Amino acid sequence: MEQTGHRILAGVLTVSDKGSQGLREDESGQVVTRLLKEKGYTIAIQDIVPDESERIAGVLRKWVDDEHLALIVTSGGTGLTPRDVTPQATMSVIDYEVPGMAEAMRAASLKKTPHAMLSRAVVGVRKACLIINLPGSPRAARENLEAVLPALDHALSKLAGDPSECAT
Repeated sequence: MEQTGHRILAGVLTVSDKGSQGLREDESGQVVTRLLKEKGYTIAIQDIVPDESERIAGVLRKWVDDEHLALIVTSGGTGLTPRDVTPQATMSVIDYEVPGMAEAMRAASLKKTPHAMLSRAVVGVRKACLIINLPGSPRAARENLEAVLPALDHALSKLAGDPSECAT
């Protein structure tokens, strides 16, 4: 779980109009933060922004380019409403997608609800940072993050430059 001699730095970004206005408690961000801390990740920064594509993209760029985070987990804005723009914002800043992780989250969620097929969550990489979109529901955010946790350390190690063979 080390990245170049220190703990892996992560950020948690909640995307919520009501949460950003203080009208709703950020339960999903708290769930994600707690789960990542339990797994040994260092939460370097946490924030809430409204469902606005440019605001979301701006935070993602800043956290990768200026804060040098290795992992960013977003919560919210992955559904079908016109205000759900987190996937578009994420796509606008990443260098490439990691579709297997998004597929794994949807597959795990489909075992619990048919509504999981409506998720547009994206997982991708900007520079050496993995960005994971999660749903806004606290339960769904936890379940989706748990679906990718088994591969997360390996993914972050590879992004940090680990040259070892994946099959070993």
